[in-house]
Amino acid sequence: MPARLSLADVAPESFLLAGAGRAILLQIAHPAVGHGVAEHSDFAARPMKRLTATLSYIYALSNGSPADARLVRDAVDRAHAPVRSAPGAGADGAPAPAYDARDPELQLWVAATLYDTAITLYERAFGPLDAGSGERVYREYALLGTALQMPEELWPRDRAAFLRYRDETVASLRVDATVRGVADALLRAENAPLWLRAGMPLARFVTIGLLPTPVREQFGFDWDAARERRLDRLLDTAAPVYRLLPTRIRRAPQRYYLAALRSRVGVAR
Repeated sequence: MPARLSLADVAPESFLLAGAGRAILLQIAHPAVGHGVAEHSDFAARPMKRLTATLSYIYALSNGSPADARLVRDAVDRAHAPVRSAPGAGADGAPAPAYDARDPELQLWVAATLYDTAITLYERAFGPLDAGSGERVYREYALLGTALQMPEELWPRDRAAFLRYRDETVASLRVDATVRGVADALLRAENAPLWLRAGMPLARFVTIGLLPTPVREQFGFDWDAARERRLDRLLDTAAPVYRLLPTRIRRAPQRYYLAALRSRVGVAR
């Protein structure tokens, strides 16, 4: 392992994709994000579109060229600009907060879920990062927010401060019937390609198992010690197999999504 890892070393590892569902459910468990998604987004019906957009954004910022980074920043900014909603009520009558996709505090939470999920899976596969690599990777993950409207100073100053922010935010999350409906549609993936639907039982199991307990309980997902042991066995078996794969194979999704991004806009390389 290199003496000092960076965002460019961590983000392309495809093992992290096992946490995609976790990151999304943590994001929508924030009431403003969850109701904003329910009102403005069709990602539960078109999960591949959301996955493509998110991965293109991450890979362009972590491993792409300056031109790639500008493309995804501009695309996300244009998509976010009109996405706003006034306070209202959810499906169960509970108050629904206002939502603005360009709100820096909400962008902080989205970036935080991506970092927290990525580092959870990376360390599961490769072991804990040393202190120097851990802080460097953490600082560089702020780019997922600062590339948009999040001020750099909003990102907690170090990993210890981040853990406090994460835990405080998790304790404040509230999942109502509207958000549960979005999560249910996402995990059913009825309109997804056949290959994705075939893998959804496993993806659902891993997604539920990786959620923090308070969030999992708010979504109403069943979980117990036996399921926890099965998840541990699954990840403990998959991780050493994954580490044996050549780097080129492990990072194939990164190359694919960057190539697709450049193809869509006709950027020559």
